[in-house]
Amino acid sequence: MSSRHLVGEPVAWRPVPRPARETLQGVQVLLRPIATDADAEPLYEVSHPPGGDPAIWTYLFGGPYSSVGDLHRALVDAQASEDPLFFTIVRLPDGVPLGVASYLRITPEHGVIEIGNIWFGTPLQRTTAATEAIYLLVRHAFDDLGYRRLEWKCNALNAASRRAAERFGFRFEGVFRNHMVVKGRNRDTAWYAITGEEWPAIRAGFERWLSPANFDAAGAQRNSLRELIDESRDA
Repeated sequence: MSSRHLVGEPVAWRPVPRPARETLQGVQVLLRPIATDADAEPLYEVSHPPGGDPAIWTYLFGGPYSSVGDLHRALVDAQASEDPLFFTIVRLPDGVPLGVASYLRITPEHGVIEIGNIWFGTPLQRTTAATEAIYLLVRHAFDDLGYRRLEWKCNALNAASRRAAERFGFRFEGVFRNHMVVKGRNRDTAWYAITGEEWPAIRAGFERWLSPANFDAAGAQRNSLRELIDESRDA
């Protein structure tokens, strides 16, 4: 065995840009920088009773919030943050804010970035628009910015988040035990990732799933995202 295999394959690599505060445009949603004064009230309405489900906050670092004012204060901090870099998820065409997502643990020198702090308000959950929001974040990281690894981490007990990671094409890499203390409780963290080599097949699966041809007249999917990603990987 040659020495190069003992230390890893050589990589022609230059650091990539950090993500900027810019808008990621989709068909059903756009992701734009947080605008606290405009976003606080509609985001509170879709994530707290009576119109929202407080279970959204079970595995997140913050929330639920006792009032619009408390959420407003949290968004002030989020709007100013560079890492995590937060976006408001806005429905098109009406421009209503329905959720939040971020890039975090941004490491341009190694080409590694994570998406997290993701929550979808009740009207956004289990919709095509929600999937498009994830696609926009992943595509921007790989295709526009040139990152070589994108991570997804969640509480190992968060079955919904783990299912979502697998549906979106992330591969499970293991559990970090006793990784964090969140809201006074232990958190074991499940790690998932997509690498740059895997992305083209996953991108093809996303684009086939998001195509209008994948939905019947009633809006039901003809093929699942997981099926289409697996087909692209096998092609």
